[in-house]
Amino acid sequence: MSYAIIGFGSIGQALAHAFARKNIAVTVASRRPPEALAPQARAIGPRVVAKPLREALEADTIILAVPFGAHREVAKALPSWEGKTIIDATNAFPEPEELGGLPSSAFVAKAFTGAKLVKGFNHLIAATLATDPIVEGGHRVVFLSGDDEDAIAPVAALAKQLGFAPIKLGKLNEGGALVHARGRAWGQLIFQDVFKKEQ
Repeated sequence: MSYAIIGFGSIGQALAHAFARKNIAVTVASRRPPEALAPQARAIGPRVVAKPLREALEADTIILAVPFGAHREVAKALPSWEGKTIIDATNAFPEPEELGGLPSSAFVAKAFTGAKLVKGFNHLIAATLATDPIVEGGHRVVFLSGDDEDAIAPVAALAKQLGFAPIKLGKLNEGGALVHARGRAWGQLIFQDVFKKEQ
C-alpha cells in the first residue's frame, strides 16, 4: 500500500510526522514545486519524500490536507480516481453555501469520481496531530466515517499503524456529522482530544 499527503501546511506536516515516527514511506505534494517542500520533508524524516503532484497521486491512498476550497484543483489532476482511497482531512469553515446542506466530505466525494472517500484526521488541531499519539498508556483517538464500509477498514488499519485508536462513526451524514464543521457550529467531536486505554 502506498500513501501520499496532498497539502503541506500545518496539517500535512503533522501527518508527515506521524508517518515518519513509524518509519512508513509517504510522498508529499502541494501547489508548490517539490524542491520547495524537499528541505522540510527531509527534516521530518528520510522516508517523507516530496514529489510533483501528478507523481504523488500515483499512491493508492491519498490524504487530502489542503484548504477545503482547493480540493477541486486536486481533483482535476486525474481524469479518474478509480481504485484510489481519499482520506478527507479538510474542514469547510465557514461553511460555503455551495454545500447545499450536504456534509462537506460528501461534497468533496463528488469531485473525486470513482474514488472511495473516508473522513478522518480532521478533528484534531495540527499541534496535537503532530505529537506522539501514544500517551499515558493509551492511544489518541481518530474518528473515521464514510459511505463505503470497505474503504473504512484499511484507513482504520493505517490509523492503528500510525499509533492512533480508530473509532468508526458510520456514514458521512450520520455519525460523520459529529466531526463536520457546519456554519457557525462545529460538530460535537471537533477538537475533542480523546484517548483509548489499552485493554
